[in-house]
Amino acid sequence: MSDPAWPRASEWLAERAPSPDLVVAGVPSSVASITPSEARQTPAAFRAVLSKYSVLDGERDVDLRRLPVRDDGDLTIGDGDMESSQAEIRRFAEGLEPGPVRVFVGGDNAITRPLVSGMARGHLGRVGVITFDAHHDVRALDWGPTNGTPIRGLIEDGLPAKNIVQIGIHTFANSPQYRAWCDEQGIAITTLHQVEDWGIDEAVRRALHRLETHCDWVYVDFDIDVLDRAFAPACPGSRPGGLTPRQLAKAAFAVGLHPIVGAADLVEVDATKDDDDRTLMAMGLTFLAFAAGVAGRQGLPR
Repeated sequence: MSDPAWPRASEWLAERAPSPDLVVAGVPSSVASITPSEARQTPAAFRAVLSKYSVLDGERDVDLRRLPVRDDGDLTIGDGDMESSQAEIRRFAEGLEPGPVRVFVGGDNAITRPLVSGMARGHLGRVGVITFDAHHDVRALDWGPTNGTPIRGLIEDGLPAKNIVQIGIHTFANSPQYRAWCDEQGIAITTLHQVEDWGIDEAVRRALHRLETHCDWVYVDFDIDVLDRAFAPACPGSRPGGLTPRQLAKAAFAVGLHPIVGAADLVEVDATKDDDDRTLMAMGLTFLAFAAGVAGRQGLPR
């Protein structure tokens, strides 16, 4: 039943505002997944699941209809290997017009490196990256630019390690060698234990404060496997003990509200493996909370 008094988030996203403050694009690539994944099918499933949500953030009194949005559809990516796919994504990102906040719906986490590098247009030194992720994603590039390598790849592209903050890193989900590499490089790491001690709001506040001192803009990577596996069964890398959807949504609102944040992605969900849309619903909630944050920027100093 269609109730005109119950506007749905999917309808809001489909409005295609002529002068949007938020632009959404699907990046359906999962050729670089270490664990075989159909995450390339997720953007369409993500849009569909938004029909289960309304446009009202009732806790903060934010009606998303006041945020002009445009859905640019999905990037067409060829059937090549991981290197050629990343080159296509980077060219796409290089051609994006500055202005609106952008959200990219993956796809696997391999899309993060070319999106950040492309949007930076050779100026990675002034870009900050916040990841909400179970993993460090700094595997060696010997086997190519997989979804386990985007952070190392960005550092090799020229992103200073001091410009990276990782929140929600899981226990028993990363190797000692790669953790040591992160520490040697100077990546700021916020573990789940620290999130519990500080609270998610404080963890995000510290991350933004660290980056706003020396970065022109910040990219946020929402790897949905940062959630507890009970909430994210469709994420190959999710494990027990992760964040709750509410914690991630609070974090998404906080980063969306901050004017230094210029773009974000949502990655690592294989919609074909979901259970009752559980993971997609968490992904949708994260996106809507981020959008509510962007809407809340109205009236803030820029």
